[in-house]
Amino acid sequence: MSVLETDEQKELRAAVAKLAERHNYLDYVLPKCRAGEPLDELWNAAADLGFLGVNLPEEYGGGGAGIYELALVQEELAAQGAGMLLVVVSPAICGTIIAKYGTAAQRSGWLPRLADGSAKMAFGITEPEAGSNSHAITTTARRDGTDWVLSGQKVFISGVDQADAVLVVARTEEARTGKLRPALFIVPTDAENFAKTPMPMDVIQPDRQFALYFDEVRLPAEALVGEQDSALEQLFAGLNPERILGAAMSVGMSRYALARAAEYANSRQVWKTPIGAHQGIAHPLAQLKIETELAKVMTQKAAALYDAGDDGGAAEAANMAKYAAAEASIAALDRAIQTHGGSGLTSEHGLASMLGAARIARVAPVSREMILNFVAQHSLGLPKSY
Repeated sequence: MSVLETDEQKELRAAVAKLAERHNYLDYVLPKCRAGEPLDELWNAAADLGFLGVNLPEEYGGGGAGIYELALVQEELAAQGAGMLLVVVSPAICGTIIAKYGTAAQRSGWLPRLADGSAKMAFGITEPEAGSNSHAITTTARRDGTDWVLSGQKVFISGVDQADAVLVVARTEEARTGKLRPALFIVPTDAENFAKTPMPMDVIQPDRQFALYFDEVRLPAEALVGEQDSALEQLFAGLNPERILGAAMSVGMSRYALARAAEYANSRQVWKTPIGAHQGIAHPLAQLKIETELAKVMTQKAAALYDAGDDGGAAEAANMAKYAAAEASIAALDRAIQTHGGSGLTSEHGLASMLGAARIARVAPVSREMILNFVAQHSLGLPKSY
């Protein structure tokens, strides 16, 4: 693994950064958030340039690259305050799982549209009682002839109002043992007996959260993704990219905050010199620059390991990257606000509005406490604590 990027990767960064500058936080994203509108123009422009499908197979219209390149796209978008949550969900989680485990019909039916951005797919795992513990979810799918019948509930599912389908994690009865095991189903958002309810949130962001209800939703046999009894492996094929893309988004947000803080610290004068000349301003920003770069390197490592097929190494690195990037982005935004003083809380600068969005990364897609549990158990060999 090398942290030295290829010329193609550098060119991709530059191209994404150019697009993001035209759709930056203050001029485009924040007004969209406040109007309750999704980032359709940015999504379509990124799709036209091939950024959304960069990780998907070339034979289905993708770029044939990897999660590294998709994380790079997300980071550069977020570095202008324009990171898109559905990039984490649609091409990273759902696209990866379908590309690896989907049937020929699922791959040909979904991957070209996920790659060109003409279709979006949400991802449904979290439940009110189980959280993201796939062993404790209560949404079930039972056989009825050749069909499946899906029943249950999900919460905190992003962007369902924009999606054509949801990749739902349910549990089915294992044919050999009769035990309930995770299984993945593609559920169209217009399916009969499928209801979605927006969840009121105080966080300013363009993508809404939904509670989903499946009341005996009938699905054809071909809705099942991969093998019925092998979904746990399939699930983690999507969850590691989720953590990597989430980390990349946090790294980008941290870069955005530090850039705004440095600009202000260079221009703001109180006693004849820019406030950035004072160590009380400069040192905290320098420390966060270091922490952001460390989180970025761990994110790159996680993506490189995942693309190389090292699932165990990728899982450890992805969790560490997500933890480090979340902490860096929250601290960077808080410090950027402090650097601006009272101006940091004004609508003019838009930093306070971003702080809530950065704070999400401590909770989702996996909490910092569960990451610490993972590292304690799997990296340090300590007894399982939960």
